[in-house]
Amino acid sequence: MTKKTKKTIIWSVSIVLAAVIGYGIYYAVSFYDGLHSLQKSGESSPFRELEKVDAKAPAPPEWEGTETVNILLMGVDARGFEEGEIPRSDSMLVASIDPVAKKMHLFSILRDTYVEIPGYDRNRINTAITHGPNTAMKAVGDLLGIPVQYYVYTDFQGFMKLVDSVGGVDFYVEKDMNYSSKADKNEYDIELKEGMQHLDGNTALQYVRFRYDAMGDFTRTERQRELLKAVAKKMQTTTSIMKLPEILKSVSPYIDTNLDVEDMWKLANVAYKSKMSGSEQVPPMKLLKEETIGGAAVLTVGNPDTLKQYIQDIMNPPVPDPETEGSESTESDPASSSSDSIATPSTTTDRN
Repeated sequence: MTKKTKKTIIWSVSIVLAAVIGYGIYYAVSFYDGLHSLQKSGESSPFRELEKVDAKAPAPPEWEGTETVNILLMGVDARGFEEGEIPRSDSMLVASIDPVAKKMHLFSILRDTYVEIPGYDRNRINTAITHGPNTAMKAVGDLLGIPVQYYVYTDFQGFMKLVDSVGGVDFYVEKDMNYSSKADKNEYDIELKEGMQHLDGNTALQYVRFRYDAMGDFTRTERQRELLKAVAKKMQTTTSIMKLPEILKSVSPYIDTNLDVEDMWKLANVAYKSKMSGSEQVPPMKLLKEETIGGAAVLTVGNPDTLKQYIQDIMNPPVPDPETEGSESTESDPASSSSDSIATPSTTTDRN
């Protein structure tokens, strides 16, 4: 090999390395800026009109990095609202991440659940966000019996942008779904066919919004959990990871959170290494009661302490005793127990 050839190879390798390092720096800076832009403050915060009011609510507990962290995810329908107005939550979910066991749980909360709103009267839990995110986190934490340290708040547009940013998801639609509303000028009509489909932002939103069947919000929360798991799985692909700065830039205008960049980075690493252990509706149907309070149809919890224990059993399932497990299984079939029977709710309507 001649000296000229060696020099050419060295220069070529140097250029490639410089390009890789340059892209790495650009990626890191863009990624940091994208994460930082998700946390809003001052006039850019959607809660700017509520900051003084919400400051009276208990501050969320700090996450130390090793205990289970719980994040409240709230989606709202902001159509028809003025700038600075906060609509009720259209969907509420809690993502629970255990950094030690490296497992995740997803809980979807029925929005008509009637609870104590801290600092206010009893009301549907989806009204809590209208008093600010601290109030919403406290209300959800009190219901589930767990600390809720963080929130992520977005509207329909943010959800659509996220799905489009990851290139959509392949998803099985379990039945035909049709709904038309002239009141919305048909902007948010729903028209989906049964079968495996590639859902973009618009059709994914149609899927998670649909509740116009006999089970109403009960089945809708299940659909929301399943689609979110599909989106999360898509975001873990190499292609999506490489596009993270672009994805963050796309969704940032529609998202607010109290997560800082350091905690986002920690949680992103934990979530990437964790597996989804399950997803549940909260409260479960066997603990629900349908009531009419103040002329409004709401869902009440029969025994709040039983609900809290139910959440703990899911997050930290008891270890079976091998000496008693065999004898217990022959005595009775838990599935046939009357305490586990599920009551079918009446047909639900749009009770926003």
